[in-house]
Amino acid sequence: MPHRPSLDPAVAEIRRAVRAALEDVDGPVLVGLSGGADSLALAAAVAFEAPKAGVPATAVVVDHGLQEGSDAVASRAAEVAQRLGLLARVVRVEVGTEGGPEAAARDARRAALSAAAREAGATAVLLAHTLDDQAETVLAGLARGSGALSLAGMAPDREDGGLRWLRPLLGVRRAATRAACTAQDLPPWDDPHNLDRRFLRVRVRQDVMPLLETEIGPGVAEALARTAEQLREDAEAFAEMIEETIEDIVEHAEAGISVSAPALAANPAALRHRIIRHVVASEFGVSLTRPQTLEVARLAVDWRGQGPIDLPGCSARRTGTRIVFTAG
Repeated sequence: MPHRPSLDPAVAEIRRAVRAALEDVDGPVLVGLSGGADSLALAAAVAFEAPKAGVPATAVVVDHGLQEGSDAVASRAAEVAQRLGLLARVVRVEVGTEGGPEAAARDARRAALSAAAREAGATAVLLAHTLDDQAETVLAGLARGSGALSLAGMAPDREDGGLRWLRPLLGVRRAATRAACTAQDLPPWDDPHNLDRRFLRVRVRQDVMPLLETEIGPGVAEALARTAEQLREDAEAFAEMIEETIEDIVEHAEAGISVSAPALAANPAALRHRIIRHVVASEFGVSLTRPQTLEVARLAVDWRGQGPIDLPGCSARRTGTRIVFTAG
């Protein structure tokens, strides 16, 4: 009987993760591919698993045009995807400046993937974020003081704009994706931006995570990822509670929206503050800082005749038993 070579453990791990993600996908999928080890390992696993699941799959390489030779890098990545058996296309984007270079590139990439998905009739986009990315996201959010929602990190399955955004590798370490590429003779591209210390994520990756692993011990990344998962569950529960509560205490007002101050005060602080942020974000499209949220909350819990509060894009004032938010 001929000897059957054993499957590399890293390849097997990534294929299992992709197989699980494709189980409840109904329709074609796109794979976001940069040519780096993470997305290359993901593309290879999708190329292997998608045909067995009966799921048409296309790799989309977004060329941000931010580096000399980026077009050649994008073309090589698309060629590798085609050799793996995937349909592949390159999309060139113009990156703006709003929010800084990383945020602008991310927004341009997301818009390009969304448009490509609509053109292809895809129902889901697969992204190659790993457990290490999740841990770094949690640490960066902690450093910024961004709150529980930011610390919840990236969701493995999120619906936005009529598309599902799937991250099947959130339980897979970055070392496994590189090992999988090596085992399959796939040469990954190393993005120079991943070494640019101007970016917080690079400093977290190069300095903070190794220091934590050295001083605290192994398993820090896994612990941070577990924390994100637990906080994400809490955030989902709070979201349901907020929707239920808002139905009873929120009313539309002239040029804005109002909230019952006594009802707001009766809620626990965690829920009260989330309701305030949710109302302002939903009605005016802006995010409140914690100090701004606390100032609004005092109109309910520490009412002493304060005047209107100026907020980004709106103002809040106490009128009788209601807190009224108006534009301007």
